Amino acid sequence: MAESTTFKQRLLGLQGNLFNFAYQLTTNREAAQDLVQDTTLKVLDNETKYVDNVNFKGWVFTIMRNIFINNYRRQVRSATIIDSTEDLYHLNLSQESGLTTPEGSFAAREISEAINEFAPEYKQPFTMYVAGYKYSEIADKMGLPLGTVKSRIFFARKRLQTLLKDYR
Repeated sequence: MAESTTFKQRLLGLQGNLFNFAYQLTTNREAAQDLVQDTTLKVLDNETKYVDNVNFKGWVFTIMRNIFINNYRRQVRSATIIDSTEDLYHLNLSQESGLTTPEGSFAAREISEAINEFAPEYKQPFTMYVAGYKYSEIADKMGLPLGTVKSRIFFARKRLQTLLKDYR
């Protein structure tokens, strides 16, 4: 019981440092407080996994960093839109893609036109890949070896970059 008490005391002693680190990561006071709370709960849940000869502060900060990274990745995944239109008009762009501006709409149309100029053996796997299919799914649907699908997508991507080099 005394060992558990010192564990909790050490954790409570780090709360100020944890908040400062969380604020650096999030740049938002409320988000930083949430991150500190999530980290504290995770540390307390995993108290039995802590080994005494490990740097306690480093262990706790690593847990916080991992929680922040996982939350960030979850946010990015939920913000991505999969374009299911026939001509891939949106190309998986985020909500703030600029498509509402005339320039953004024109750029998306140019990208679609460039993709439509590809030979069918490059266009089909590339559009399937952009639509969210995995390499193995594309290979199965097209009846091609996995390596062929990967190389065709690679070359289609390179060609698209060359055709649209003005947008970089």
